[in-house]
Amino acid sequence: MSSPNHTVGMAFILLGLTDDPVLEKVLFGVFLVVYLLTLAGNLCMIALISTSPHLHTPMYFFLGHLSFVDICYSSNITPNMLYDFLSEDKTISYAGCFTQCLLFIALVITEFYLLASMALDRYVAICSPLHYSSRMSRNVCISLVTFPYVSGSLHGLSQALLTFHLSFCGSLEINHFYCADPPLLLLACSDTHVKKMAMFVVAGFTLSSSLSVILLSYLFIFAAILRIRSAEGRRKAFSTCGSHLTTVTIFYGTLFCMYLRSPSEKSVEESKVIAVFYAFLSPMLNPLIYSLRNKDVIRAMRGVIEGNFFQKISL
Repeated sequence: MSSPNHTVGMAFILLGLTDDPVLEKVLFGVFLVVYLLTLAGNLCMIALISTSPHLHTPMYFFLGHLSFVDICYSSNITPNMLYDFLSEDKTISYAGCFTQCLLFIALVITEFYLLASMALDRYVAICSPLHYSSRMSRNVCISLVTFPYVSGSLHGLSQALLTFHLSFCGSLEINHFYCADPPLLLLACSDTHVKKMAMFVVAGFTLSSSLSVILLSYLFIFAAILRIRSAEGRRKAFSTCGSHLTTVTIFYGTLFCMYLRSPSEKSVEESKVIAVFYAFLSPMLNPLIYSLRNKDVIRAMRGVIEGNFFQKISL
């Protein structure tokens, strides 16, 4: 275990996506645009949900929290990455690396269970529409949102503590663009068996438990939809689930590829490419997926735009 005196002045070096100075400038511009779009899209979604009365429903309550988690998720990684693109000093302090690792794991697990809560909401809405208001009461919704945050925080803290109780010696170059668990384990010179087992257990449990809730919910949802006689009714029911299923596919697919493999030089190198999808593209695409396919959100956006337009005319 690293001693306190040894870790006080320790710093890691993030190798990033490339060491080509020209390509770094190009990537800076690309990821800056992606980050700004992520912030704009998710902040607009939160603002719409907060200000539009007809969006004050359980479905949009969960969606607002998903947007908040995506903002935190992207902001945990992107600003430091953008700085590294323009700086020759690509070091990150021991405390900074610990914080980034903790927040990343916590936010990923929070999003897992938040997506599961959203699947439960869709299940109740489609399978028990007459009891939707009572079964998805405010207290139930708060509980379904609180659990992901608490679970994510506890797992994130425990996993980060296990990682940073290892001894790091020799090269402190992290072959990644953020402080991720797999490349950090390759730098450890102490026994990583307990940490690897804990990582696989937590990753396997959170992935399988949250995904099981989602799959079971949709199994009942699809069975209920197939019992709907009218084609229009089936189409409307499917459309309410399409956005959520798209988000689940992107998020879970990429994380399955990264975390359910033993850390190695090859797997870590491949994981950097995979990480771009869930760390940057998923948070950016989520508000687009939910807004472009959702008539309620489009109507709320139109109402805000028209309201501002008429307000300017009256002034």
